[in-house]
Amino acid sequence: MFKIDQEIFNVLFEAVSEGVIVVDEQQNIVFTNSSAEVMFGYQKGKLLNQTLSILIPKNYHAGHGAHFNGFMKHKESRPMGRGRDLYGARKDGSSFPVEAGLNPFEMDGEGYIMALVIDISVRKQQEMEIQQLNEELEEKVSQRTKELSTTIDKLKVVNIELDAENKKRIEAENKIKNALKKEIELNELKTKFLSLVSHEFKTPLSGILTSTMLLSKYKLEEQQEKRDKHIETITNKVHYLNNILNDFLSIEKLETGNVNYKVSTFKLSKVVNEVVYSANMLLKLGQKISYPENIDHISLTQDEKIIELALSNLVNNAIKYSPENSTVKIIISQDNKNTSIQIVDNGIGIPEKDQKNIFNRYFRAENALLTQGTGIGLNIIKTHFENLGGCINFKSEENKGSTFIITIPNIVK
Repeated sequence: MFKIDQEIFNVLFEAVSEGVIVVDEQQNIVFTNSSAEVMFGYQKGKLLNQTLSILIPKNYHAGHGAHFNGFMKHKESRPMGRGRDLYGARKDGSSFPVEAGLNPFEMDGEGYIMALVIDISVRKQQEMEIQQLNEELEEKVSQRTKELSTTIDKLKVVNIELDAENKKRIEAENKIKNALKKEIELNELKTKFLSLVSHEFKTPLSGILTSTMLLSKYKLEEQQEKRDKHIETITNKVHYLNNILNDFLSIEKLETGNVNYKVSTFKLSKVVNEVVYSANMLLKLGQKISYPENIDHISLTQDEKIIELALSNLVNNAIKYSPENSTVKIIISQDNKNTSIQIVDNGIGIPEKDQKNIFNRYFRAENALLTQGTGIGLNIIKTHFENLGGCINFKSEENKGSTFIITIPNIVK
């Protein structure tokens, strides 16, 4: 039949560039065009009457029969090898990728399949090259991503190091600023101290010198009262200077740690009585001291002299910085652990801006500079109480008065 219609096939298929292969139902090749013969490397007419398997690589022979039979059951035009790559086998044994479309038809009651075959080697090569380029690109992207990640990690480390350096620099700057501030405060304190010492020593010494000169003029017996007055002045001034020197000695002992506390058990009322007795001689016109109530039962196991020193200093300050006709209150309470002593006055008070420095050595509040004092007492008391397990606090308002609170353990540890 194909021999009779050879001219028809030649006219239809020789002009197309695709390879055309026609097989019968037994997979025998009954027609090929020139493109198919060139594609598979055969001379003209050499493929006729050959089985189709000659054009299929050997490693695909096992599955080819099943695919062919499946197609014959459902004859319809469709691409061959749907979902998988197809390869053709050349005469020299080499294989190459192909794309094939299957078209069943009948002629004179016989069934045939016409395959349109395209050599896609160039396309596959291009696809492989594109895939390789994509893989290389992905590798480069991956490598660059790793490098970028490494760079970011390094930058993070550098940033952390820079942050640490900045913190150190800021800390160093703050230390320098604080040191400079302390140096300025220390210089101011030294200046105030020198002025204070000069004033506190000069005034009593001038009084002593004046009284000494006047004593030499009172030689008559009836002038004894005047002599006694000046002798009393000299005695008071000497006592005052002696107290200042004792304060300085106390500071030296506290700084060197040469303080030996003498702990004993004593009635607190005894100390209060001695302090109040001595303070009565300092009272201004109309001033009075409000004695604490119900303290006869209160005992302490502490350094008695330190308690007396602290109480005397605070009461004397309250008298000194309070006006005439005012009252200085002493309030005492005790629980199972501690004893609290409050000294309350209605005096000049402490300016708010000076309160943070009130326990600093040699510091005196701005509104107390013209009143006698060294600015040492409160510092000494605070240090002693801290050594003995206690503390001293205060609350104050300028021109309304101050309350100093001593808290001390009943028994020193």
